[in-house]
Amino acid sequence: MSKQDTDAIRALQALEHSSSSVRLRAALAVGTTPDPRFIDKLIERCAIEPEFYVREMLTWALTRHPASMTVPKLVDELRSERARARSQALHTLSKIGDRQAWPAITRALLADADDEVARSAWRAATVLVPEGEEPELAGVLATQLGRGERETQLSLSRALIALGEVIMPILRAATTDPDPHVRQHAIATERLLRDPDAGFEFAIEEAKRIVALGRTSQEG
Repeated sequence: MSKQDTDAIRALQALEHSSSSVRLRAALAVGTTPDPRFIDKLIERCAIEPEFYVREMLTWALTRHPASMTVPKLVDELRSERARARSQALHTLSKIGDRQAWPAITRALLADADDEVARSAWRAATVLVPEGEEPELAGVLATQLGRGERETQLSLSRALIALGEVIMPILRAATTDPDPHVRQHAIATERLLRDPDAGFEFAIEEAKRIVALGRTSQEG
């Protein structure tokens, strides 16, 4: 067995080490010297790795390999029953940026019941969306307005804003939605689009006041 093969076996074993710092170094080593033999193990580890920083290094290592070899395998992961596998595969696809993965970003993923998967899908979609399809994507993303806690709402706002001015008609329509949470989120997103320095917390609190005032005036 060659030294290269021995080093490869050691690196693959280190990816399963109980110490997160050892796993981190192993992922760095794998990315530094890419080898197609590592791809399956990297993807497999992404699905179960508990530490954020290690997952980020695993993703980086995958981006160092040819997209023609990684993208099809990552797309397969999007059908996994494991939420972390779907989320990390989406995150990695967004980092690779190969638009051949676009058809795999389905409406089901964009509305995934798991917030982390949905957030990863929103980010991946804004990176991979083909030119001219932004309005349709914005329409799908808008169905998620009002969803989740602040962190999830901020992720959706950022994804929508990344699509640019095409979101304006959709946001305007959402400001008349019967659900006050949808109205608030739409107003806050519009504010952030106009004034990126406003900050989401300020924008959402202002949106709450606007919605409350609107309801009061309607009741009066």
